[in-house]
Amino acid sequence: MTNIIDIKDFSKKFNIRTNKNVITGLFDPKYRTVKAVDGISFSVKEGESLAFLGPNGSGKTTTIKAMTGLLYPTDGEIRVLGFNPFERDRLFLKQIGLVMGNKAGLSWDLTARQSFDLLQKIYEIPKDECEKRIENLTTLFNLKHVLNTPLRSVSLGERMKLELVGAILHDPKVLFLDEPTIGLDIISKKNIRIFLREIQKNFGTTLILTSHDMDDVEKVCDRVVVINQGQKVYDDMLEKLTSDYQKERVITFYFDTIPKGLAEAQHSKVEERAGDFITYRTTAEHMPKLIEKITVENKVLDIDIKLIPLEDIIEDLFKKRNAK
Repeated sequence: MTNIIDIKDFSKKFNIRTNKNVITGLFDPKYRTVKAVDGISFSVKEGESLAFLGPNGSGKTTTIKAMTGLLYPTDGEIRVLGFNPFERDRLFLKQIGLVMGNKAGLSWDLTARQSFDLLQKIYEIPKDECEKRIENLTTLFNLKHVLNTPLRSVSLGERMKLELVGAILHDPKVLFLDEPTIGLDIISKKNIRIFLREIQKNFGTTLILTSHDMDDVEKVCDRVVVINQGQKVYDDMLEKLTSDYQKERVITFYFDTIPKGLAEAQHSKVEERAGDFITYRTTAEHMPKLIEKITVENKVLDIDIKLIPLEDIIEDLFKKRNAK
């Protein structure tokens, strides 16, 4: 497969005004430079599903905006579908889709039906084909009842699903998704994840996803790029990232109240404790001994055993990076 996105030494700096006084700021403005992204490089092959992760302020959204042409690089180069995104070539814009959970792509003053009709003309989608897509997508996401309602009057969950329909109506080759399931109920999230996987696998759509919901990442993506403080700290398959933690377990013991004197056991670490539970992190090898020790010496109401959650794995990456 060929690369559909190539990013080389991409950096983005912003000048932030430091003297905000109306008088002095007007005649003698002073600025400090903030580096949002610091020389990251990676490529994405056609048909890949990539999770682009990092803490708040790490540069994720800045990079997404640069890949879609909303921001230009301060340094480095970005090529998407062979185009320089910031030139906003018409042929480029017709081949990408963008959903931002905290930004409206559709007009709040129009109904969804009016917005879709407008998109049909902008992207020059054949009328019959567009109607078929609208019918299929609004049925899938249970949206027919809000098609003629102004966007400002629908719920957040309905708006997010309508935004997704609008972003894929023209069948883009690359779909950028920034927090696409924010505000959605469990069923809607599940439907969107299944749908995204289907268009990626069946139609070869390249997906670039940022999300704080690790279920989005696990259900939709195969590869993970993690950035922290504007720099890349991980770039590999999701399966490899999680495999390093397969030998560890998170075990929670529930009590009426936590027994006095209960503390860390050998080869185990206390992750969290409250009035009626305590959570340990240990290895699969030492898990039986920990369970035996706790249950023999104390009255345990319940036990919950889990693999290391993906969000904890990502957090470990940040900690290791900051420790260097």
